[in-house]
Amino acid sequence: MATVTAPALRVALPGVLKHRALHKLLLLAVVAAVLAPLAHARWHSGTWPAALTVDLTDPLTRVSDWIIDNRDSHPLFLYFFGHISNGVVLCVRAVYLFLLAAGWAGVTALGAFVAWRTAGVRLALGTAAAFLACGLLGMWVPTMQTLALMAVAVLASVVVGALLGLAAGLSDRMDRALRPVLDTMQVLPAFAYLLPVVLVFGIGVPAAVLATVVYAAPPMARLTSLGLRGADKEVLEAVESLGATARQRLLTARLPLARRELLLGLNQTIMMALSMAVIASVIGGGGLGDRVYQALASVDVGAALAAGIPIVLLAVVLDRVTAAAGRGTETPHGRLTSSALLAAVAALAVAAQLAGRPDWPDARTVAVAEPVNRVVDWMTDHLYSGVPVVGGTADWAGRFTTWVLDPVRDGLQGLPWWSVLLLVAALAWLTGTWRTAMTAVLAMTAIGVLGVWEPSLDTLSQVLAAVAVTLVLGFATGVAAARSDRVERLLRPVLDVFQTMPQFVYLIPVVALFGVGRAPAVAAAVVYALPAVVRITTQGLRQVDPAALESARSLGATGGQQLRQVQLPLARPALLLALNQGVVLVLAVVIIGGLVGGGALGYDAVFGLAQGDLATGLVAGAAIVCLGLMLDRVTQPAVRRAQKGA
Repeated sequence: MATVTAPALRVALPGVLKHRALHKLLLLAVVAAVLAPLAHARWHSGTWPAALTVDLTDPLTRVSDWIIDNRDSHPLFLYFFGHISNGVVLCVRAVYLFLLAAGWAGVTALGAFVAWRTAGVRLALGTAAAFLACGLLGMWVPTMQTLALMAVAVLASVVVGALLGLAAGLSDRMDRALRPVLDTMQVLPAFAYLLPVVLVFGIGVPAAVLATVVYAAPPMARLTSLGLRGADKEVLEAVESLGATARQRLLTARLPLARRELLLGLNQTIMMALSMAVIASVIGGGGLGDRVYQALASVDVGAALAAGIPIVLLAVVLDRVTAAAGRGTETPHGRLTSSALLAAVAALAVAAQLAGRPDWPDARTVAVAEPVNRVVDWMTDHLYSGVPVVGGTADWAGRFTTWVLDPVRDGLQGLPWWSVLLLVAALAWLTGTWRTAMTAVLAMTAIGVLGVWEPSLDTLSQVLAAVAVTLVLGFATGVAAARSDRVERLLRPVLDVFQTMPQFVYLIPVVALFGVGRAPAVAAAVVYALPAVVRITTQGLRQVDPAALESARSLGATGGQQLRQVQLPLARPALLLALNQGVVLVLAVVIIGGLVGGGALGYDAVFGLAQGDLATGLVAGAAIVCLGLMLDRVTQPAVRRAQKGA
């Protein structure tokens, strides 16, 4: 009797049965068929079993009590944390006093001169206009307070991030050890680690600076490591052949070759530090963030906008200056010495002091709060409800909650817990490897063990809904911007504003239009994540090979056919990256959503900070980290695979 060999059997199988994804699904189906009946027989209720949870309330409460009792007497606080706190206060105060001594004229001249040397006259004029606008809005002193705080925080973040990135870039072992630490630092919501920072350092500037460092250092570390690891091997071999030591190779070859990545890391660190300006004000950071936070507490949109605009202006100016430095832009005045800079600033500062007007004159301010509040009141009166045919924004929020958020949440919470783990394993394994699937499943298991299974699924439902809306709007807008230069030019300043505006600022009009609840929380997440998705989509579509588009046009393809059959397939890596970034950014606003009725993990984290409840706040924060880790493992491998395929 003839036998059928394995190769012949594989040839005889239909094409679909040869696909590796199907093999993975079949194996998971076998595992589910064996384990599902056992799990259902043992835990038939479907909710996470109480026997598999660990209560961390008592140990975390004891830790909190010990810190509070010993903060003023233990040597660890007196001789270590105390010195750190004093050093931070002295540095921030020194920078602030320097800015006040320079006066508005000196600070404006300093900023314009740095922009001039970096990117030319145009950016210098924009920088000067930005500082003058801060004064016109009556926010000069708070702006200087924020600048002083951010200068120290950014410097500390760059130093810490560069040292970590240096270690990770030169050692594979350190890279593997630091990767989960950096992942946790970047995904952990700010409100979750504000509580332990406040417990150790108390309310004030040191806690605000250190919380900002924790949030802003990871991008510098990642990009430093990336730049060192991506250095040209031939150049390094040439330097080594000349007998250079390891230190000389680092200083003369690796670091210069990684210049772009280092400056990009500086750019991202500045952006993330400024985005923390408002959150840091919750724990005594002061400055513009405190003005925004106070306006949020009184629902004063005009006052929030007046304080939020300087934050946006600072972010845009610093973004342009560091981006120009990263491109290596040369200006005709690049050789001007720093002594000329100091002389110009000193002359303006002395002139301002002699004139007796170092601070911005109160008579030269423009009040924008009242007109803005009138516009918001009109929008609330005419758009909130009673709009013919389409209905008001409150109706939209109610329908979105009823038709989308409630079904998704009820569907997730109605699934047996073991089926959720199997679903996560299937998605992660299809996009990655079995290690990816194991990591994602362990992250979801940790959520159950922490005892926050139900609120975590509630948060997950909001994230999924927000990501879906973000992708629909982001891909559509990105396609329009990629196909039209005019649309891209019109969108660029809008995206800059939305990407740099603190979440607290645009949260107020969102609440005014949509009310309080889960729908406004989703709307805030969409607004926060949309600019990144639009930018990545536009860039990916614009970088498609022109030869491929020209070939399609020569064959008579229409614009729609070129988009569907050429641009979108070739831009697949960028689109998947937009998906991944959308997920991460949406999850970052979960805490903010807890302030406006989003509930779930966001509310628990905010409640823990407000009440000083370390257990509630940290458990909610840890659950959000686990959710972020799971979602990242589900989406990130597809991005890497697409980038390798491209």
